[in-house]
This record gives sequence, structure tokens and C-alpha cells, in this order.
Amino acid sequence: MNSWQITRFASPLELRCTAEPEPTGSQVLVRIERSGVCHSDLHIWSGFFDLGGGKRFEVSQRMSLPFTLGHEIVGEVIGLGPEAEGVEVGTKGIVHPWIGCGECKACRSGEELRCYAPRTIGTRRDGGYSDRVLVPHGRYIVPYGGLDPALAATLACSGLTAYSALRKLPPLDDEDSVLLIGAGGVGLACIGLARAMLPARIVVAEVSEAKRNAALAQGAHEAVDGSGPEGRTRVVAAAGGKPPRAVIDFVGSPETMALALEAVDVGGTVVAVGLFGGELAISTALLPLRQATIRGSYVGSLAELRDLVALMQAREVKTVPVATRPMAEVNAILHDLEAGRVVGRCVMVP
Repeated sequence: MNSWQITRFASPLELRCTAEPEPTGSQVLVRIERSGVCHSDLHIWSGFFDLGGGKRFEVSQRMSLPFTLGHEIVGEVIGLGPEAEGVEVGTKGIVHPWIGCGECKACRSGEELRCYAPRTIGTRRDGGYSDRVLVPHGRYIVPYGGLDPALAATLACSGLTAYSALRKLPPLDDEDSVLLIGAGGVGLACIGLARAMLPARIVVAEVSEAKRNAALAQGAHEAVDGSGPEGRTRVVAAAGGKPPRAVIDFVGSPETMALALEAVDVGGTVVAVGLFGGELAISTALLPLRQATIRGSYVGSLAELRDLVALMQAREVKTVPVATRPMAEVNAILHDLEAGRVVGRCVMVP
């Protein structure tokens, strides 16, 4: 099989040809038809995540090179291990990549994101920047029916991440507003889902004018530049003069989290999603005084992916703009993403 692999961190991916894997046990072999490119791939490609204060998480602690990125995968099952079940050869589906060990208490209860020994495809196991991928079990193949395969691929991460974050918000009504910070691939995916799932006013904070325009095209009620000392004032004005009841930060920088905490209403909820990196000083006294809730949200569960696919099939949801490009352009795509030139999501064809 042909795979674009990291052979040295922060260096161009290399095309390497290896033998096609043979599925064993409960494994299934998938021929990849579409593979999305996620901003978090940039962190893995660079070799570290910024934890702030000079601290870094070195990804070499959890993987060895060469390594194949890619966790937004759509394809067709072409091989079955002797104990495989739940799918058959010819099944087309989305690969749910967020896979745990399968044995611990968290995994047995369906909360694989809490597993301490994950087997995540594209971050710990070889992923979708390839033409083949091994999946541990057939239950992780989620049929997407009549959805466009390029869009279906994005549901494995950008769509699922947005969907799971929205489900963590408090109950909202049509007098409330929610602030979405960042209009990258996940933020844009969230706008259409928010319009389908919430009655609240959708306000987007984004420094890029092009991405603000994309947010409005996706259905945001307002899109403003939330940076600088007047950022909160612009956000509150866009929210109708009242602070937003909830905020989802899809960037995750010290500046965007500061905006989230400054802008959210008393008793409101801030959901942190983005992995930009850094650290933030928080006044501990203001948390109880403002009755604020801060929580993290990381991708989503297998059950949530199935629910999301069902929602997408049942309703017309305006989704993230998708550009399809050949996988041979992967290095150029990563550089475009790093430079902020990608609006929406890039999906590759092997």
C-alpha cells in the first residue's frame, strides 16, 4: 500500500510503499476513498503540543516513526479478520478513529475517550494519509448512506467535535446567544449544526475577514473580530447587547480563552475545544462570583458519531465547506493549513 508518512518531525511527508496489511482477529481492512486534513495534524507533524509556560508534550512519547497521519477517513471494507463482525466486504462507511483499549471500565461503558491506553487511528496507530487502513473492529465502521463521501469524512472529526461540544452546552432558548470563537474547519462545521440543534442566536468571533464572511455564509447571525481590548464589546453588541449564555472556543489560545471568560454571561458555560496551546491565568474568586462553568471537550464518542450521521441524513444541515484535492498534494495542503489559507476543510483522494 502507498502511505504519506512522517519520517522526521517538521519535515515533508514521504511517500512509502509497504505490503498490504492482512487483518487478524476482529480487524477489518478498509480501502480509503477520502481522507480529511485536520489542524491537529499540524501539531503531530511538528512533533509536539504546546502546553504553555515553556512546557511541551512530545508526541514521540506515544508513537514511533515512520508514521501515517489522518483520522478523518471514509472507505470500503475489503478484508475481514477471522473474528470480524458487524460489517461485510463491500460495506462503505466512516471510520470512527477515537478508539480505546476495549477492555477497561471506560471502554466497556462506551466512554472510550476516557481510556488510558487508546488506539486512536491517525494519532497513535497509522491513519488515513494512505490508500489502506486497519480498523480494530467492525463496529467502528459507521455507514453514511447517501451523504457525499468527502463530507462524510469530515464528520469523523470536525463534525463530531462540533456536535459533541454543542451537546455539552446548557439548555438555551431563543432569547439566548452562543459565541463560537474561531471559524476554521471545526468552527464552520459547528455553525450549521448549531442552527439545526439550538434556538439561540449564533455569534462568531474570528480575526480573519475571509473566515468571518464564510461564517456568515454558513448561517451565523453575526461575525465580528473579537481581538484586542474592544473584543468583548463587539461580541456583546453582536449578541444583542447581552453577554452570550455560552461560549465554545475552537482556537484554544490564551487570548481566545480570555475572551471567552470575559464575554460569557453570569452563570454561563465555556467549552474549550481548540488545541492551539498556551496557558491562562484565571481569577479563582471570579469563578464562584460569576457562577461560571469551564469544561473541555475532545472529539466525540462512537455513539455521538452515529447520532450525528443520523441527524445529517434526516435534516438538511449546512455543513463545512469542503475542498477535494489529490493526496499527492499533502505537503502543500499542510503548508496551506499552517498559513491559514484553508477556509473550511481539505479532503484528500488517494
